[in-house]
Amino acid sequence: MINQYVLDLQQIDASQVAVVGGKAAHLGGLSRIEGVRVPGGFCVTTDAFRRIMAEAPSIDDRLDQLSRLNPDDREAIRTLSAQIRRTIEGIVIPGDLAAAITRALARLGEQSACAVRSSATAEDLPTASFAGQQDTYLNIVGPTAILRHVSRCWASLFTERAVTYRQRNGIDHRTVHMAVVVQLMVLPQASGILFTADPVTGNRKIATVDAGFGLGEALVSGLVNPDVFKVRDGEVVDRTIAAKQRAIQALPTGGTQEVAVGVRQQKQPALTDAQVVRLVQLGRRIEAHFGRPQDIEWCLVDDGFQIVQSRPITTLFPIPETGDQENHVYVSVGHQQMMTDPMKPLGFSMWQLTAMVPMHEAGGRLFVDVTRRLASPASRAGLLDVIGRGDPLVRDALETVLDRDDFVPPLPDARPGGPSASGAPAPIETDPAIVEELIERSRTSVTALERDIRTKTGPALFDFLLEAFDEHKRVLSDPLSMQAIMAGMEATWWLNDNLQEWLGEKNAADTLTLSAPDNVTSEMGLALLDVADVIRPQPDVVAFLAGVEDEGFLDELAKLPGGSEARDAIEAYLDRYGMRCVGEIDITRPRWRERPTTLVPVILDNVRNFEPGAAERRFEQGRRKAQKKEQEVLSRLRALPDGDRKADETKRMIDRVRTFIGYREYPKYGIVSRYFVYKRALMEEAERLVKAGVLSEQEDAFYLTFQELHDVVRSHQVDDLLVQQRKEAFRSYHALTLPRVLTSDGEAVTGSYRRDDVPAGALIGLPVSAGTIEGRARVILDMAEADLEAGDILVTTFTDPSWSPLFVAVAGLVTEVGGLMTHGAVIAREYGLPAVVGVERATRLIRDGQRIRVHGTDGYVEILA
Repeated sequence: MINQYVLDLQQIDASQVAVVGGKAAHLGGLSRIEGVRVPGGFCVTTDAFRRIMAEAPSIDDRLDQLSRLNPDDREAIRTLSAQIRRTIEGIVIPGDLAAAITRALARLGEQSACAVRSSATAEDLPTASFAGQQDTYLNIVGPTAILRHVSRCWASLFTERAVTYRQRNGIDHRTVHMAVVVQLMVLPQASGILFTADPVTGNRKIATVDAGFGLGEALVSGLVNPDVFKVRDGEVVDRTIAAKQRAIQALPTGGTQEVAVGVRQQKQPALTDAQVVRLVQLGRRIEAHFGRPQDIEWCLVDDGFQIVQSRPITTLFPIPETGDQENHVYVSVGHQQMMTDPMKPLGFSMWQLTAMVPMHEAGGRLFVDVTRRLASPASRAGLLDVIGRGDPLVRDALETVLDRDDFVPPLPDARPGGPSASGAPAPIETDPAIVEELIERSRTSVTALERDIRTKTGPALFDFLLEAFDEHKRVLSDPLSMQAIMAGMEATWWLNDNLQEWLGEKNAADTLTLSAPDNVTSEMGLALLDVADVIRPQPDVVAFLAGVEDEGFLDELAKLPGGSEARDAIEAYLDRYGMRCVGEIDITRPRWRERPTTLVPVILDNVRNFEPGAAERRFEQGRRKAQKKEQEVLSRLRALPDGDRKADETKRMIDRVRTFIGYREYPKYGIVSRYFVYKRALMEEAERLVKAGVLSEQEDAFYLTFQELHDVVRSHQVDDLLVQQRKEAFRSYHALTLPRVLTSDGEAVTGSYRRDDVPAGALIGLPVSAGTIEGRARVILDMAEADLEAGDILVTTFTDPSWSPLFVAVAGLVTEVGGLMTHGAVIAREYGLPAVVGVERATRLIRDGQRIRVHGTDGYVEILA
């Protein structure tokens, strides 16, 4: 019988989440799969919940108060949510609703023991499981007790943990409703969880079974450690049998109790290997039905399995789609480009269209498939060498994959999938005029782009941009540019390797490259010190900037005494560097020119922490330090056997590194300059679509790929549902940890630093800028929230060129991501900051304000207090 308040589980399917919640919708889907047994039951729908909520108008006011609370205000959330729960539990269930529930219960057997389980509409979703946020009650007997526990489930929508979870995830409390599942109680010999993919590594071919005696609550509550089985290709490949001293069992009169497990039974496996394999086969069938890996709760009853819940595993990193069944090994682009955050579809599609190698998207991130280069011995060595110099963790992860039997079968005659180290560009003369010429070529190309794009609109703009992308790639692949970049990097490696061998000097190039010329990124940091010099003597301007929130502040600035000069200085800075921002490889990220307030805290820090003329002094100090180091190194070399030859070679390499290392930063500046030109044209196009009523808002364009936006401009039609789905997916991607290396099995391979030369308890990373510094750690995840004092050590996830204005104000650097030649490392060396990068989980292991010591020469960080 169909009733608006009660639905039998057999009547429910996946389309009814709004009516029955995520858990019940999954149970309805499970009950339709052939060979899958689900305990019988019914669902009290969200209509019933809405009716109950309407019985207490006071809840509305409390929800308003709740929505205004900070997620970290635990005490206020605890108090308010407890009031809401008490109110809901105190509402008498109306007679017709109570009768509908009682009738459904009679069909199961009025005195049958049941499980009463919450099923919220924001639960067990593809992008958020909300696992454990609401309540479940086991072995409830009789109509009175069932109705009381249905009320408790409704109230559990407002447990402190559920409320905090929604606050942190930006979910409006009013949009989530609660249904309740009432199911016949299963009294199992064993129960547990089946993950159809390895929840730790992400490997989709390995299923993991956790098993214990009695009811599953013993495992969920942590009362006992489970037996753990791993299954691959229909075979148990690993097992750990725990000593299971306790179990939870149902009482005949209702409720549950904890019981001791007999000594002889404690170390018996809860399942036989044959049962484990059979359970995994069942799990694979469920996984195929739902189309994604599942987290499944199961019970063993008389040698048959019953499934009491299945939800998607939301923590797995997605796998790039290839359309074939071959093995693939992918390397993260984000770790190379210092941008591990997810990108919006317009952002990653533009990077794909302008990149020099094919890139694959998954989880809003980009990957390069290196399988063919690993398969060929000729290209493998070169690839591992280049990658290892940049990021040893990536190299170690790739070597871990290569050590596995036959995952990457060797192809002795395979052509490398790209240039290997052995095919490095031919050397060039050490001539500063080469760098000047390359910079001029890039400027000329950007100027032509700015001129030619002005007249292009509609479909013609997209045709023009596709041609512009070809020019973009031509500039990027200019052989002379590649030779200049390699010249600087190879000279760095030569100096470090040889001076360590000859003089025992570690990372000598770090000092020899201080204040190298033509480094557009380090110049950007110093130029903001010059802006601070203009502002510092103007107290009204400083006071005004301290309270700035609106992006139009530059117009207001001009009305203050000294404000015109300050505005002109900031405007000139934005003319040169306004195309930059954090995460700048994603075209959708707001640029400094679009959001100049981002720079205000950094300018104010510079006003407070520095004296006038700091930029020029700093550059000159670096230049002198490098000069002094050069003289010292050459003098020590000449005193060695064959010293004159060694000194002459070293002098040539020092000249070479100082000529070319600064240019290493320019191609990225050119790319980002072009990107801002593309973006402004596309945003004007999006604005026209908003005025035509095609897009709801300009930024909806960010959730379409370049080709999709092209199609929308042509057809003046957009799929609003697709845009909404992309927004939800993008939000969910932030919770995923980007792996350095990912396989087509879904395994996130984490490399290790194979080192035993660091103190116990130290955090290991990659040494990229020599020296040792001790100071206060400032853990900063958003540049706009920087508040630095002289001597602070910056700790963050990653730094791209946009962070360099902060580098002038700090004494050291620690990042979670980075390599020897990534931008943060190059600028740290330029400014002489001891730096360690690639420190896993640094922003979580180091607390803001802690005293730390950064060993930039040896590559580790000590937490002192």
